[in-house]
Amino acid sequence: MDTATHMLRTGRRGTLFEYQMALRDLRNSFERIGLAWSLAWHDVVSRYRGSILGPLWITLSMALMVLGIGFLYAGLFQQPIDTFMPFVAMGIVFFGVIAGVITEGCQTFVNAAGMLSQTSLPMFTFVWRTVLRNLIYLGHHLIIVVGVLIWFGAWKTSNPLLALVGVVLMVGNLAWASMLLGIASARFRDVPQIVISVVQFAMFMTPVFWLPDARFSDNHLVLVANPFYHLLEAVRAPLLGEAVSGLTYTVLIAMLVLGWAATFSIFATTRRRIVHYL
Repeated sequence: MDTATHMLRTGRRGTLFEYQMALRDLRNSFERIGLAWSLAWHDVVSRYRGSILGPLWITLSMALMVLGIGFLYAGLFQQPIDTFMPFVAMGIVFFGVIAGVITEGCQTFVNAAGMLSQTSLPMFTFVWRTVLRNLIYLGHHLIIVVGVLIWFGAWKTSNPLLALVGVVLMVGNLAWASMLLGIASARFRDVPQIVISVVQFAMFMTPVFWLPDARFSDNHLVLVANPFYHLLEAVRAPLLGEAVSGLTYTVLIAMLVLGWAATFSIFATTRRRIVHYL
């Protein structure tokens, strides 16, 4: 790294300058999105190097989880299997993406410490790396989604285009959360453990394995005030042929705008110190 670039990344020249440099980092990261994709693909390939099925092992284990929980909980809750299985399958697959981006986001900058300290790559590149890696996994898991929708006939009322809108809102929110947690985890190494505990708790408080009913309706405070529920519902409901409430879209758009505004401000003020945290 040359002296001028080092001074730009470590020196402080006012708030406006910090925001300009943060915008420059974001712009440069989009220009190098191919690099982020290559890094994400390499992460997936290297993790399963020498394996016959590769990433499909995750899909296989998730498929077994869907079948096990679907049949077991359908019996315990006395729910019809043809409606409960698609609900659980969509919940497990897409909550897995949510949990993956959030928990792995904590290591966004920690795992890239070597490259960040030796190169001048945009820091946003490593955020896109985390997001794209989990989207690659989602691509494998779509086998489960399509299979369940076809087998149980839910595809007849499914609305893939509206579900795609939900995916865009979900990914947009997960991206800023990944960056925010990456910055916090670089500074405080206890954050990842806290985040894992919160996500595990949220998984049981969110209707992933259970259906909301008259005793625990969609208007219950636990769901209305649960961002994980809105992230999941925006994608799952259209795939199951159900309407997405206006509240869900309102919450997700508000989260998207406010979350990115706050995260970008924090990144702009801490950008030059992230490498020193590592």
